[in-house]
Parts: sequence; C-alpha cells; structure tokens
Amino acid sequence: MLTAFARAFRTPDLRKKLLFTLGIIVVYRVGTHVPIPGVDYKNVQSCIDMADTNRGLFSLINMFSGGALLQITIFALGIMPYITASIILQLLTVVIPRLEALKKEGSAGTAKITQYTRYLTVALAILQGTGLVATARSGALFSGCPVANQIVPDQSIFTTITMVVTMTAGTCVVMWLGEIITDRGIGNGMSILMFISIAATFPSALWTVKISGKLADGWIEFGTVIAVGLAMVGLVVFVEQAQRRIPVQYAKRMIGRRSYGGTSTYIPLKVNQAGVIPVIFASSLLYIPSLIAQFSKSDSGWKTWVTNNLTKGDHPIYITMYFLLIVFFAFFYVAISFNPEEVADNMKKYGGFIPGIRAGRPTAEYLSYVLNRITWPGSLYLGLIALVPTVALVGFGANQNFPFGGTSILIIVGVGLETVKQIESQLQQRNYEGFLR
Repeated sequence: MLTAFARAFRTPDLRKKLLFTLGIIVVYRVGTHVPIPGVDYKNVQSCIDMADTNRGLFSLINMFSGGALLQITIFALGIMPYITASIILQLLTVVIPRLEALKKEGSAGTAKITQYTRYLTVALAILQGTGLVATARSGALFSGCPVANQIVPDQSIFTTITMVVTMTAGTCVVMWLGEIITDRGIGNGMSILMFISIAATFPSALWTVKISGKLADGWIEFGTVIAVGLAMVGLVVFVEQAQRRIPVQYAKRMIGRRSYGGTSTYIPLKVNQAGVIPVIFASSLLYIPSLIAQFSKSDSGWKTWVTNNLTKGDHPIYITMYFLLIVFFAFFYVAISFNPEEVADNMKKYGGFIPGIRAGRPTAEYLSYVLNRITWPGSLYLGLIALVPTVALVGFGANQNFPFGGTSILIIVGVGLETVKQIESQLQQRNYEGFLR
C-alpha cells in the first residue's frame, strides 16, 4: 500500500489529485470544529468532558461525523444522511419498478438516481437536524450533565430554525466535498470522508484507554488494545479479500468466418457480500426502542425493560439481539442486492454456462445455493467482529472505549483496500499510456 502511494506521488497527475484530496480533507476536518449559532460552546465542552461519548443513542452517528455530532458543529450530521439515503434508494430499487428501470438505463439512469439521493439526503438532514436540536434543547443529549439544559440558551423558534438550516447546509457541503473528491480527486469521495471521520477519533480513544488503565500506568492496556486492533485488521483484510469463484464458460459462436466466445471467466462471490451495512442496520434498529423510551414520559413496564436491557452495550440481551440482527440483515441485504435469476438469464443470453450445470433455472438455483452457504460464515464473521468492543476487553474495563470497533474497522479496511486499488489502476493506466507513446 505504501509503495502504491509513493509511486503515485512520483506521478505529477496523481500527485495533484492526492494533494487536492488532502486539501478537501483539511477543509472537512476544520468544519467539524466550527460550532453552529445558538449553542453555548463552553457548556458543550463541559458535558463532553463529563460524559462517556462512546455510549448513548448517538454514538453511531457521532462516529460517522468524526465526533462533530456531540460538539454540535456545522458538520454535526456528517455523511450519515447521505449514507442512509443511498441505502434507502438501493432498497427501493428492488421494490419500485421505475427505479429498477432507471438502474438498467446506464449512466443516465444512475445520474437520475444520484439526484434522487441528493434530495432524500436534504430531507433526512432536516429530519435528523430537528431531532438533534430538540434533544440538545431538552438536555437529553448529555444525560447526567448539570448544564445539559443550558447548551441552547435561546430556545426561540428563530434560533431553532437557524440551527436546523445550518446543519442541513453543512450536510450539503459535506456531500459536495465528497463528490468533488470523486470527480477531481482520487475517487471514492464519500467513502474517504467516512474513513477520515472514523480515523480522526482513534488517537483520543487510544489515549482514553491508556489513561483509564491500571496496569503499568495504563501501558499494558494500551499495548493490548493495539495488538487486538492489529489482529482484527489482519482478520478483516483476510475475510474481505476472500471470495468463492464460480467458473463460467462461454461457448464458441461462428459469425461468418470469425469465431466469437470460447473464453472462460468466473463469478466472484465474496464471503462478506453485504459489507458493513448489516452492522449499521442492526445498530440503528436497536437505537429506536431506546430513543422512544428516552422521550417517553410514562413509567410503564416496557420503558423500564428497554432502559435496563437495551441501553447498555454490555448487557447479555443487547448482545444477543445485536448479533441476531446482524445475521438477519446480512442474509436480507444479500438477497436484495444479488439476484441469481438475473445473473443466470444474462449468462444464458450471451451463451455462458457453469460447467456441469444446465443453463437457466438450474444455474439460478446453484448460484442461490452457493450464495447461502458462503453468507453463513460471512454473517457470523460480521457479528463476531461487531461484538469485539463489548466482549473482548471486558476484563480491562475498556469495553466501551475500545477504538477498534467492528464497524470502524470494517469501514476503514474496506475503504483503504478500495482506495489502494483505484490508485494502482490509475498507475497501470498511465504506465500503458507511456508504453504506447
């Protein structure tokens, strides 16, 4: 990976793209520290110092925003509205025929779906921004902080609208920054901003583990976290690169005096076909009961049960439900994102077949059978990786402060591998151009 970056910096065109991307990253990180109007920044910092920022309802969004959410800055919502909008549009593509037709139209249809994603991102940003402002005004954002009710001193309608509009505009700017990285930078802009947001929280989280440690002034806990983190990175890289290659043979066809086809290729089915999306779905779904219970003013039995069992990440019921939801959403997302019947029809249309399997319906059944078999280890792997922060280091008392969480490691490794592949492909393209000259 380091060799690819060194070669890229020696190429003038790629060096400009890398420096441009670094400049956009600096702008993004500066925006995550600029507070929005109407917020008492000193009270926010006091509550952050007292609270455990790795716990609570907003920990997932806070991670994706690089810690900007709890600081209530202009980029407080970060990239999360765009991620949610993209996932929703991807799910609706399977349900709504119009979106499915647009997806098959090529670049024009993809541009239209991207436009719909932008509109939905703005709507979600308004919704999430309103919820964040309401939570900050009520003091529920930092429960237990003495000055939590004084974070927003002026609770007038004008101030509230100004705060929501500012955060929505910040989300639009983040979306624009990601798109210009894709167009003028090294590509994969949204994922790179997500990568930076998560990686920015690592130093403070590691130092928190060191300060809270008791063995050898915290250095043993610190070293253990580093070792476990490196082991997790190696495991994630190994599994993310693993794939089942199904061979495909194309029959020869004679058109005039020329023969076409006769080539052999393969269909790569990844062990983790769903990526990090099941973890995000499971985390978001488990936050809904806690969010409802937090804003509910009744003292009913369901609120007590939710408060006792679903608000603590190390509770056995929470861990069990979290694991089962990850496994379920892994199968669910793979089922809607990979259509064996469509793949089998395309293979049959172009004269392709799997050796030993008849074309058509038997091919679709075989692909579905293989996909289900490799999804089981992939889903179990996702569940185990996601539970590492709450299970692996309980003995060291750092279960909630563990920086190498499952979601963060999956995203960082996935984005890192994809970025390196893009840089290497651009280097190969330039080497071929030089060879042709």
